[in-house]
Amino acid sequence: TDGQLSTNEGCASLSNSNGDLLFYTDGVTIWNKNHQVMLNGTGLMGHSSSTQSATIVPKPGSSSLFYVFTLDYEAHPNGFRYSVVDMTLDSANGAVTTKKNILVYTPTIESIGITKHSNNIDYWIVTHGVNNNNFNVHLLTSSGLNTTPIVTALGPVISSTGFSEAG
Repeated sequence: TDGQLSTNEGCASLSNSNGDLLFYTDGVTIWNKNHQVMLNGTGLMGHSSSTQSATIVPKPGSSSLFYVFTLDYEAHPNGFRYSVVDMTLDSANGAVTTKKNILVYTPTIESIGITKHSNNIDYWIVTHGVNNNNFNVHLLTSSGLNTTPIVTALGPVISSTGFSEAG
C-alpha cells in the first residue's frame, strides 16, 4: 500500500524465493524494497506508455545481479536497452551499476519475451524490430548479453504507425 509506482502501462517487480519484495520499476525509475528510489535508479530509458516498459531477469550464475531490460514506446529512438542492478550495494537495498541504459538496438516494438534456455541456466530474450518482420533473439549467459541477435524473419511487417508497434 506504500508503493511509489504510478504508470500508464508497463512495470516489473522482483521478489526473492520467500516472496519478499526486492525492487520494482516502471522502466524509468527503480524503487528498492523500502519504496525509495534505488541508487542511480532514475533516468532509465523505458517509457510510462510502453506496454512492457521493463522486464527483470537474473544474471545466470549470480544471486545478486539482475538485468532490467527497457523498451521505449511507439518505436521511439531509445529502443531496447538494459541496465544492471547489484543487490549487494547500498546495504543490500541494491543499486544500478555503471552498466546503465546500454543500447542493444533501436527502434523496437514495445514488447519483449523472455524464456529459459533448454540448459535451464541461460535465458533467451526476444524482441521485434520496426518496419520489418524480424524477431531478434539474444542469449543472456553468465558472460552477459550477446548483443548480436539471431534474427528470424517471420509473419507480417510491423510498421511504426498506429498501435502495431505495441506488440
